[in-house]
Amino acid sequence: MNDVEVVRAVSLGQLPHGFLGRRGGISLGECAGLNVGFGSNDDPEAIEGNRRLAIAALYPEAQLATVHQVHSADVVVATRPWPKGERPRADAMVTDTPNLLLGILTADCAPVLFSDHHGVIVGAAHAGWRGALAGVTDATVEAMEKLGSRRDNIHAAVGPCIAQPNYEVDEAFRARFLEHDPDNARFFMVGPSDKPHFSLEDYVVHRLIAAGIGEVEALNLDTYGDSDRFFSFRRATNRGEADYGRQLSAIAIPG
Repeated sequence: MNDVEVVRAVSLGQLPHGFLGRRGGISLGECAGLNVGFGSNDDPEAIEGNRRLAIAALYPEAQLATVHQVHSADVVVATRPWPKGERPRADAMVTDTPNLLLGILTADCAPVLFSDHHGVIVGAAHAGWRGALAGVTDATVEAMEKLGSRRDNIHAAVGPCIAQPNYEVDEAFRARFLEHDPDNARFFMVGPSDKPHFSLEDYVVHRLIAAGIGEVEALNLDTYGDSDRFFSFRRATNRGEADYGRQLSAIAIPG
């Protein structure tokens, strides 16, 4: 077993945080590695073990809070971990409670971690294309403001997600984004099969910059193209695999 790999963002400073991949876990088979997703068909004991390994790698003193992600723009305030069967249906969390890791699960969608400049309010968002278009990052910023953050003091980092060369979509997908804003055409290019390819990371970064926050960082890590480091739903689908793992991105306020 390798050590858990933790990718950190410069913009989030010394706060306990990290974008994890598949390295360092105990799952086997198609979910081999650090699979933390209960939505997979992986051994539940392995998933629980991987979550413990993830917490130990990020912030051993903390507890982990996750939500039941539904590709929405809904944000909840977290004050404690929810039991597995009671997790709210949402795609972002904010908190001002110390020692609570806000964890987002992804396998091609973009994880976004947030902190205000003083490190007393943090947030985490799951930005798939549906949630990104619906404004999940905007909603997270607004929820942090309600807890007391100033928008221009908020920093955000966009973690590993599927890169544009590997994200082929159809014309109906592209039309949704152009209907929302014709300028969204810049986030599409024509791929080798003459079909549109979408840059999820660039779009999420654009929404964050447009929200007027203080700093935005993109890690430029491709989940699809790096099978040794990251889980990818689309890669698993294209390979005809029956299952796929989920990786964790999380942030906390130190106690």
